[in-house]
Amino acid sequence: MRESEAPRRRRGRSRRRRHARLRRALLAALVAGSVLLVSAGWVGFRGWQARAHLVNAAGLARDLSAQVVTGDTERAQRTLAALQEQAAAARAATGDPGWWLGRQAPYAGDNLVAVRQIAVAIDDLAREAFPSLLRTDLSTLLPRAGRLDVQRLRALSTELQVIDATVRQSRASLADVPTAGLVAQVRAALADLRGEIDRLAALTAAAGQATRLLPPLLGVDGPRRYLLVSQNPAELRATGGLIGAYALLHAEGGRVRLGRQGTSAELGHFTKPLKVPEDVRALWGDLPGIFPADVNLSPHFPTAAALYREMYRRRTGTAVDGVLAVDPVVLSYLLKATGPVLVPGGVPLAADTVVRTLLSEAYQRLGLREQDEYFATAAASVFNTLFTKNVDQMGLLSAFGRSITERRILFWSARPEEQRTLGDSRMAGVLPEKDTVPTVGVFLNDGSGAKLGYYLRPEATLTVGDCQDDGSRELRLRVTLRSTAPKSGLSESVLGLGLAGDPYTVRTLVSVYSPAGGGVQDARLDGTDLPVGTGAERKRQVATASVEVAPGASRTVEVTLHTAKTGSGTAELWLTPTATPWTTQVVTAPSCDQ
Repeated sequence: MRESEAPRRRRGRSRRRRHARLRRALLAALVAGSVLLVSAGWVGFRGWQARAHLVNAAGLARDLSAQVVTGDTERAQRTLAALQEQAAAARAATGDPGWWLGRQAPYAGDNLVAVRQIAVAIDDLAREAFPSLLRTDLSTLLPRAGRLDVQRLRALSTELQVIDATVRQSRASLADVPTAGLVAQVRAALADLRGEIDRLAALTAAAGQATRLLPPLLGVDGPRRYLLVSQNPAELRATGGLIGAYALLHAEGGRVRLGRQGTSAELGHFTKPLKVPEDVRALWGDLPGIFPADVNLSPHFPTAAALYREMYRRRTGTAVDGVLAVDPVVLSYLLKATGPVLVPGGVPLAADTVVRTLLSEAYQRLGLREQDEYFATAAASVFNTLFTKNVDQMGLLSAFGRSITERRILFWSARPEEQRTLGDSRMAGVLPEKDTVPTVGVFLNDGSGAKLGYYLRPEATLTVGDCQDDGSRELRLRVTLRSTAPKSGLSESVLGLGLAGDPYTVRTLVSVYSPAGGGVQDARLDGTDLPVGTGAERKRQVATASVEVAPGASRTVEVTLHTAKTGSGTAELWLTPTATPWTTQVVTAPSCDQ
């Protein structure tokens, strides 16, 4: 018995030890589970709080933006105070130990990290960037009564550097947040905030560039001369329209005055073509180096500006310091701030009618030479008003901002150090050789030898497609051109050469530029295979086709493209500015790493 009892006692102790270990394990699991449950409940509660604060902050940020644009400073200050309170509360709700513990969990942790970064970014902007923006008088960027206040501009430059640094830091922190595994609501919130901060960064960077560049550009360190050229979208070119008229601007000591005016026709043509970049020459031959009206067949504005400057120098003996391009749609935006402007020998120009006046009615009542003179005088009259009279500063800022966003104001400096400062900004009109986001270009050049571009109504949809095995991405582009031209009644001046056969049919050379490092795969016109001319410019493949649109009809071009290696689920369109703005849509997709 004793021999049998010993094993039983050993087995009993072993069972008790196992039970004790099990009890301890169960107790540990229960404690851990309780902590996780409490933490999950706490994170859930705090997440509900954070979401409410962030939703409130988003609404207040929209209100603040509108109030800043309209110059309602008093209300903007109150809105900012409320925004700061909500942003700080969201940051606090996502910054306690319970939230930190939740961030370590699989699956849910990535979402909590993203929400935390969103809260931090909004709070940083509300505390550090927005107050400085409210204090900053951006109207300093504009001349008053024809003169720029250089001292105020230099003070503004210091403030903008601080603002820009905060915005760039927030932008970088959000860019580092992985999107794989995020729930749809958090991913959408992150994408929206990234987009808003990208736009804010573009604004602060552009304003910073302006504060650095404007003093020397306006002759603070010595006199400057520029060509102000008017692009005519009734006769389309890739950067906007045929350059038909020019005016010489003189800048000195912060003051600007208008000088000689003329037309491209007066410059004639060049029997010995000017040197054109090889990739442009492969696409368009020597035309940009022969005719002033063809310098901007390429969308890369520095090429066009440099050619036009040299043509002007050879004909007049005057070397200018840069070229500033605008179009009649810019004038319509500016006239909202200035009010109607009288033009010698013509009807008053008003915001609602100036595009029709310049691009349609003038052709019906004026001869060719009179048209060019009228266009030069009209542009000069509007800019003379801007440079010599006190006008609504906030209205002007809004007009300039919209024009630059639509690439209707372009500037090129003949001084390399200044051009480098402009970089790849929209105002520089540089076709970049690298993309941060895959960009597809759709550029239009008139092929009718007529002025029917005024009647075009363009639309474009870009859809981000499948991820490819080689790391590239498919893009699908759909461009529709509709003509509102009448079937009769237009003057010979409008109908021009009628190269499409029927003088009322619009012939347009449509050039599609792939993303940098990408390519064009195929093209169709109204569902039928479309033969295209191919080439390349600035590391982008180019496909060009001639599209004819009869009065009242529409034609649709569909192009399949691919990007270089990218994980991006977004893309951008770069379009020729037209008399009637494009109707556009970009359909995004999840990134390839999701």
